[in-house]
Amino acid sequence: MAGVISNYNTFKEKLNGKTFDESKPLSKALQHHFSKKGVISIKSKEKGFPELTYPSKPILKSKISLLTERKKVLQKHQAKWKQKRLEAKSYYLTNNVKKLTSPLYWKHVVKCATNKDYKSDSDKVRLPAHLVTDPRWEPMIKTFINDEDYRKQLTETVDKSIVYQKDKKVARFADDLRNFRITESDKKIEELENKLNEIREDLFSLNELLKWSNK
Repeated sequence: MAGVISNYNTFKEKLNGKTFDESKPLSKALQHHFSKKGVISIKSKEKGFPELTYPSKPILKSKISLLTERKKVLQKHQAKWKQKRLEAKSYYLTNNVKKLTSPLYWKHVVKCATNKDYKSDSDKVRLPAHLVTDPRWEPMIKTFINDEDYRKQLTETVDKSIVYQKDKKVARFADDLRNFRITESDKKIEELENKLNEIREDLFSLNELLKWSNK
């Protein structure tokens, strides 16, 4: 390819003194294009700004099309992670609302009000009755409410086991899992946003070159 230009300074030299407003979007687009190891080729004119001969219109349009599709895919992935983060952040709020529809939750409330021994055990293990509609916690909560032997055994385990020495909360895993999901979602969202920003810059650059090629 004749007259290949691979950096911004060379491009300005090739203008041979022709006026070029570096505050215009094309200047930024070219600097980005060259920073990504892109090259161009131009054809001088007796009057006016040089003609862009490479990348050609078909090449630019093809790259723009591919990047646009890639952008859509990444945006869909990012939307899914944002939904996961929202679900994690609203986990307790959602379950606190859903618990009101559970007969098992109201059985727990009644037992707390009428059975001091049950309420004491429930308080000791910090029974996550508010998670009663979560399939991961419903079996344990149900057994705790209905089986006194299990309740006493779990209460003793939480009270004496070294596993619960620092945090006597039987459902602390729910907190850990929620926090992990929020952290992981934030990480993925940021990674995808960085990729999307790069694509946006690439598309800006390519579209500016396409405008130039159309002149």
